[in-house]
Amino acid sequence: MGEPARIFIPGILGLTYFENTGVAFGIGAGQAWGQWLFSGIKIVILCGVVWFYYKHLPFRREMLFIRVPLILIAAGGVGNLIDRVTLGFVRDMLRFEFIHFPIFNLADVYVVVGCFSMAFVTLFVVKDIK
Repeated sequence: MGEPARIFIPGILGLTYFENTGVAFGIGAGQAWGQWLFSGIKIVILCGVVWFYYKHLPFRREMLFIRVPLILIAAGGVGNLIDRVTLGFVRDMLRFEFIHFPIFNLADVYVVVGCFSMAFVTLFVVKDIK
């Protein structure tokens, strides 16, 4: 991971092209079995999210707090899955300049924001919705 190809926000965010053949943080990079195993796991999780979304969430305004995180998680998962299936790797491009952190992409941001939002909603909001 060399210097960023372009500085997007000086001192904060740079753009660097990286082909991630592994999963989260490059775990299992270069392992052919990992590509198919984790693609299969992602498909199962996405099917579960879609099933839960349509089966258990009534179309009420209060449920928006649960629907939005699920949509973010699914969108990020589908984005990375498309890259992995069509290219054999995920294209990462965002790099923090102020800390040492792995390069990531927007789909990763969707998944992380969706998971943290879902955790917050589950812990502090859902119990109040009737």
